[in-house]
Amino acid sequence: MLPVDRRAFLRQLFLLAGAASMPALLTACGTDSGTSTPASRIQGPRPAGRFANLGPLGEPNAFGVRLPAGYDMRVVAEALKPVGDSGYPWHIFPDGGGVMAKPDGGWFYISNSEVPGFGTLGFTVPQLAPLANPLERLVPGLGGASAIEFDRDGNIVDAFQILSGTTFNCAGCVTPWQTWLSCEEIPEGLVWECDPVGRSAAVSRPTLGLFSHEAVAIDSNRRVIYMTEDMPDGRLYRWLPAAGDWPSGSRPALANGRLQVMDVPTSVEKALLEPQRVVWRDALEPTKAQNEHRRADSAAFNGGEGIWLFDDFIFFATKGDNRIWVYDIRGETLEVLYDLATDSNPILSGVDNITVTDRGDVLVAEDGGDMQVVVILPDGQLKPLLQIVGQDQSEVAGIAFSPDGRRLYFTSDRGSNQSVGGQRVGLGVTYELMLPN
Repeated sequence: MLPVDRRAFLRQLFLLAGAASMPALLTACGTDSGTSTPASRIQGPRPAGRFANLGPLGEPNAFGVRLPAGYDMRVVAEALKPVGDSGYPWHIFPDGGGVMAKPDGGWFYISNSEVPGFGTLGFTVPQLAPLANPLERLVPGLGGASAIEFDRDGNIVDAFQILSGTTFNCAGCVTPWQTWLSCEEIPEGLVWECDPVGRSAAVSRPTLGLFSHEAVAIDSNRRVIYMTEDMPDGRLYRWLPAAGDWPSGSRPALANGRLQVMDVPTSVEKALLEPQRVVWRDALEPTKAQNEHRRADSAAFNGGEGIWLFDDFIFFATKGDNRIWVYDIRGETLEVLYDLATDSNPILSGVDNITVTDRGDVLVAEDGGDMQVVVILPDGQLKPLLQIVGQDQSEVAGIAFSPDGRRLYFTSDRGSNQSVGGQRVGLGVTYELMLPN
């Protein structure tokens, strides 16, 4: 079987592994393993993807976004402007995001801000230097992460900051114990654990390593945390708790543990052809910067981006080579699921944030590329769900579903709701896509 055909088959095999029994749409960073039926034992017709009947994209709407027929959208937040009636000015450069359900049927949409913490770190990126002082006056504690609170009908109730003074916060993860992990993408970056309602101060978790963090996925059944690293020679990491740090069925302390790095002793590139066995090796100096704890006998991945746990598989994206990888937790093997250079339908490029539906559709947001969110259906087809037009200097990020699955949040991190000369160049917009019933 040719590699491309094999990957098409694997999409169906892996993505359907848990589809038969998962009850709700996923709003965190994956489902716990061990709760669903492996695809090899599914009997009868395999379930169709949530987006199996997705039609072609129409012309750009008033927001400059192309949607399929039957879909609608709105802007829920724009950089430096108050969110709803909250009076809270939304952060600039909104990046990774997640949704956390509330007991009353409402939810929080949590979003990272991919900018430096000006006041705390005392530096700016060159293009932001002229803006640093006025931005600090407008938005004290620039950077970090913010949350928008919605009621059960989708109305905006409030908005507020839950993390400030941190640097280049990219993606993260809604935890099973109802916190937000926000990742700093700098060489000595930390993971910060945040209270989604902002009552408690965020806490750094250095046990999860100091490196250019991008995203997190949590397997709470096995008590393992997986993390990507956004560097041209980045690694895939996992964290195992020290004895007593994560009691079964409880919230982990995230105080002490083992940081490990994936190695593929044969070759990472051979994973394009067939599954490759992996080995996990302890990091050398887990609480020191990445160039000190990285070891030579570990696998390099070109720009680690989004990561998601689906049943017994870890999916993650690498932007540098435009690939979607899958790590089989039970089999301890690694394989390429999508590769732009060899796929028969190469419409997905600039792969970045990932989310997965209850039916096994993998949604991938593009950083660059065609500025699309592309769906990889359970049967292996690729279809665009939406496309942002006229914001080519931006990226799509922050994709996350509301708990009922009727709304999809996404951001254009350098987009604007205002068109200037046919282009929408700004400091970031957060949108809500309404799916047809």
